[in-house]
This record gives sequence, structure tokens and C-alpha cells, in this order.
Amino acid sequence: MDNFIVSARKYRPSTFNSVVGQSALTATLKNAIKNNHLAHAYLFCGPRGVGKTTCARIFAKTINCQHLTPDYEACNECESCVAFNEQRSYNIHELDAASNNGVDDIRNLIDQVRIPPQVGRYSVYIIDEVHMLSQGAFNAFLKTLEEPPAHAIFILATTEKHKIIPTILSRTQIYDFNRITIADTVAHLQYVARQEGVEADENALHVIAQKSDGGMRDALSIFDQIVSFSGNRITYQDVITNLNVLDYEYYFRLVEAFLAGDVSRSLLIFNEILEKGFEAQHFVTGLAAHLRDVLVCKDPQTVVLLEVGADIRERYKAQAAACPVDFLFQALKLANDCDLNYRISRNKRLLVELTLIRLCQLSPEKKKSLVPDDAPPAPQPPAAPVQPAAAQPRPTQASPQPVPAPASASRPAPPPTAKREASSRPAPSPNPHRPVSISITKPAASASAQGQQAQPDRPAVPDRDFSDEELRTAWHDFASHVPPEEKRLISYINTNEPVRIAGTSAFELRISNSMQERELNGYKHDLLAFLRSRLGNSQVDMRLRMEEVQEATKLLTPEDKYRHMATKNPALTKLRAELGFEID
Repeated sequence: MDNFIVSARKYRPSTFNSVVGQSALTATLKNAIKNNHLAHAYLFCGPRGVGKTTCARIFAKTINCQHLTPDYEACNECESCVAFNEQRSYNIHELDAASNNGVDDIRNLIDQVRIPPQVGRYSVYIIDEVHMLSQGAFNAFLKTLEEPPAHAIFILATTEKHKIIPTILSRTQIYDFNRITIADTVAHLQYVARQEGVEADENALHVIAQKSDGGMRDALSIFDQIVSFSGNRITYQDVITNLNVLDYEYYFRLVEAFLAGDVSRSLLIFNEILEKGFEAQHFVTGLAAHLRDVLVCKDPQTVVLLEVGADIRERYKAQAAACPVDFLFQALKLANDCDLNYRISRNKRLLVELTLIRLCQLSPEKKKSLVPDDAPPAPQPPAAPVQPAAAQPRPTQASPQPVPAPASASRPAPPPTAKREASSRPAPSPNPHRPVSISITKPAASASAQGQQAQPDRPAVPDRDFSDEELRTAWHDFASHVPPEEKRLISYINTNEPVRIAGTSAFELRISNSMQERELNGYKHDLLAFLRSRLGNSQVDMRLRMEEVQEATKLLTPEDKYRHMATKNPALTKLRAELGFEID
């Protein structure tokens, strides 16, 4: 049986042209060879598996090649190239700084640097994981690194550039390697699959590329693992099963449930995901990434940011066409907030489920209401009969208000200082003490349809003035119409009172946190409809003001504590003077 060689070693690049995803960097190195502008020290830094050590070996092999090709690549035929390919070259020396990180190891290297090369022009010293050198080793290496012999070239490679001392960085040319893009990784995996006689689905290779996180070595290792699992045919299902990756299908189904406002379906999908062993936070981050991908498909110019296969890309485009932009913005914010709060939450599953419920409530087909969707529509109050001018009851208010003109097909324009709701509003009752029904149903028809149903000969009911006491009474009465499970909102209504804004029909509520703001805004439509109907004034409006939380002064010293206590109890100063106490 022949010895198996992993793909990461078997298909390791041997020329600059075969390096994947680092075209700008390899072009710079080739130009340096072409123009004979070789530095004495280089620093290759970047994530793992992006080609740092590979490029260092190719560079060392090329500068010692005796017959360069026209495009300045190694010929692989001269004595130096053959010795390098057979791993017996005495011109190229590799040192693992992770296991040779002491001062004595660097001294041995310095002694070795003095020996000129036997074949070729340069002795190249590749020091891998150079950030693992000790402080003393770095200091011992400084002088040689700054002024090496003419035949010596140092190539330092590291994944953590920030751990290297500045004096080392200033003596080297720094090359930053980028993560390999998903497109480049997929193209290289397709090449390897063809060479190995493996039939691979493009979507499966995209998942492998995403899982590798920009490292080609990781991608080839995963590829070998999948081939061992599925044989010579790699399918999308084989990859997600072997790598324990959440399928795209779950997220497509979830977004469809959000758009339909189907809470039960979304919770069942989440439960199915948990039963398959996936972590809830992994699900939340995947959901946020899926919503982001749907958002970038809304604009043809940003579709290029989507890194998936061709057929899945079409599914993203189709779902993006069905999702309003406002829905995607709010859904992304909810998913991101859930991810941020996941670590500090005690009931993590409940946090995710509440997020899914709120995502379903963003649906344009299902708005938040106080009763279920199948509740019967609230009865509309009967139209008040038109009475003669002499029989009209005079409004009981401090100052008379002008009676607006009779209503036509469209409502009269509101005053500039008033803020009116765009949704349907119950007609104000002339009697403020009449019992009110707060059964809220789905949003009414459009304003144009309402205008067609309006009676042109019916005069508009004038807005009546109301007292602060009537406002407070109606405010507290609203608590009885809130569902019992909304305990925080009920508690807030019972413990706070609205403050009337002078000269207007609006009132102000003081809140202390963003949670209260979200809850009150969620019930703003129903609350204003209730108050306007109870108070007989269609101009009633609500405004929220966030109170600034003042930090308590910290009492650090005994003197500070004494002064604080003496401020509250002046007799303490007299007692201290009589007893002659001192503050330690």
C-alpha cells in the first residue's frame, strides 16, 4: 500500500504563479528578484495557512536558481533547484522558533551565518513562529539581523506580529499576507478535486471554504476529511453532516415564517435545530449572517458580496424580493441584540425564543395587537344624530373652541403643533364618562377606503378639553385592558402618571431605560386610541422623555463618610467636638 500524502503537502505551491490568493505580494517579490533589490531581512506575517512559509521557501529557491525562466520563476532543473526539491539543499536553513527560542539557539544560528554557501549565491535562514523567541533571544539577534554577511538573507514568519519587539520590526521589510477569499479557495479545491478524480458539488466546496476561514491548509484538510467520509463524490449534504454545519434551508424556512407572522412554526424550527445538537448562540449568529446576506441581495450592486453557490444565490435573490427593507433592518438589529445579550442571559433559550417572537411581529401581514387575530371586530359607535344649532349642547370647557367645518371625504388638516396617528382611530365620544371598549383588531382599511365610506353630511365632533384628573383616571383605567402577562407595563401604568404639556392636548411620560421605551411604543397606538376615545379629544398625543441617571457619589475616605453623615445629622458635629474625636 502506497503512503498517503495529505493534499496540503501534495499540492503545496512550488512557484510564485501557483500561490493562491497572494498575487500582489508574489508580484512584489518577483520584481525584487528581477531588479536585484533584495533586502537582507523579511518579515512574513498573517493568519495561519495563507502561504507564509511556502512563499519563503519559493523565494529562497528562486534567488538561488542558476537559470531563471523569463517570468523569473525557478527552473527546477539546475543543481540548486534539484537539491531544494529533494530536501537536501545546504543553502536553505529552517529554524522552528517555537522549540528553539533561547539565547543559545540564536548564538548557534549566528555562528552558522558566518559560513558562506557552497552552491548558489545566498544562504537563506527561515525562522518560523519568530514571535516565540524570548526577550533575550531577540536582543541577541538584533546585531546580526541588522548587519548580516552579504550572502545571508533572513525570512521571519509569524502569525502574531504584535508580539515582536519594535527593534526587530524596524530591521525588516514587512509583508502582510491576506486571508484567502472564498472564491479563490473554491477554485483551488476544484482543481485538487479534478486531480484526485473526485466529483464535488460547488455548494459543498463553498461550505468547506467558509469553514476554513481564509486558510488554504485548513480547507485542504477538511477536503481530505470529507473524501474519507463520502468517497469520490462530495455532496452538500455530506459536508454539512460531517462538519456539523447548519443547513441554509433552516434559515430560509425561518424567514418565511417571520414574513407570515407564524410564531409556532418559527419556535418548532428552532427546537428542531436544538435537538440536532447545535448551540443556540451558533444559531443566532447564523441567523444574523443569513439576514445580512438577504439584505445585500436587495441591491444588484451588492450581490457580489454574497459568497455562496449559484443556485443558493438565486434562492437568496428570491427571498430578498419578498422581504421589505425595513423588515430586514429591524430583524438584523434584533438578531444582533440577541447575540450581544446571550452571554449575560440566565435563560438563554427563552432569550432566543423571545427574539423569534419579536421577529414574527415585524411581519407586514401581522401587526402587534392586544387580542388574537381571530377576535371579532370591535363594534363601531353609532353616528351621532345631527341636531339643530339651538339644540346643540354647549361644550363644558374653559374657553370655547371653534367648530371645524363639516367633514368631507377627507379629514381636515390637523394643527401644526399636533401629532396625529396615521392608522385608524376610533371616533371621539362627546360624553367622556361613557364606557369604552378597547378591543383592538387588525389595522383598518386604507384612508381612501375610509373616505369613500364617510358620510359627507355628517358634521365633525369638536375636540373637548379635559382636566388633568380626567387624564390620570383614563391613564390608570388603561391598565385593566392590558394582557395580564405584560406585568412590567401594568406596573409602570400603576406607578407613574402622565404630565400634561401646557397649552396642548399632549402629555409626557418619564422613562428610565430603553426597555420601557420599547414597551410603551409597542402599545402606543392602542393607548392613544383608548385615551382619545375616553377623553373625547382626537389631539391627545404621547411623548417620552428619558431621565438621566445620576451616579451616586462614592465615599472613599473616612473624612468623606463623616461629612456625609454630618450633613444628614448636624448633631454629629457637636458630639465630635464635645468628645474630642479625631477621624483616622
